[in-house]
Amino acid sequence: MGLKLHGLALSTCTARVATTIYEKGQEFELIPVNLTTGEHKQPGFLAKNPFGQIPALEDGDLTLFESRAIASYVAEKYKDSGSDLIRHNNLKEAALVKVWSEVESQTFHPVISTIVHQHFILPLFGQQPDQAVIDANLEKLKNILDVYDSRLKSSKYLAGDFFSIADLNHFPYLFYFMRSPWTSVVNDRPHVKAWWEDISSRPSSKKVAEGLALGQK
Repeated sequence: MGLKLHGLALSTCTARVATTIYEKGQEFELIPVNLTTGEHKQPGFLAKNPFGQIPALEDGDLTLFESRAIASYVAEKYKDSGSDLIRHNNLKEAALVKVWSEVESQTFHPVISTIVHQHFILPLFGQQPDQAVIDANLEKLKNILDVYDSRLKSSKYLAGDFFSIADLNHFPYLFYFMRSPWTSVVNDRPHVKAWWEDISSRPSSKKVAEGLALGQK
């Protein structure tokens, strides 16, 4: 029985898992969850994720939720296939992967997800973005990416001179952000720009990007 990913192709968190699976050279079945009808709040899906959020992964008799946890599971299960996303043979490199993965989830994500939500999601529901909220988070994002730019002066990727799950976890939200009017926040920082161009040009990223449909013109 193969991997079954319950979610939506345009979902950032579903995309995070899908990118990881592709990086490991694996395939999966994407099972769409109809958010507009509230399928994610129905008993069938709540049995997979009691918090009613996508994605969820089924691997045989194991069911997981939370996209970063799923991605880590996939990276560990298939550690000898595809890209080594967790540096499982090098303790120090693995530790740095964990550090920058924490930075993504605890520092970067709350800021960029707010901008993406305001700019792309609220209008879908007939709501007006709050520009003051966007502006405040853009300032936070600039400060975060200043740190990234400094880090990326000395290493090609965040954890070192190797692509890891720490880089991969940034991809979905940054992809949408680069469809916003504020791409200069990335492009004005040369090392961040080069890093983004690198991680977004990977075959796994390009494959997943086909489904990231928000903000398309």
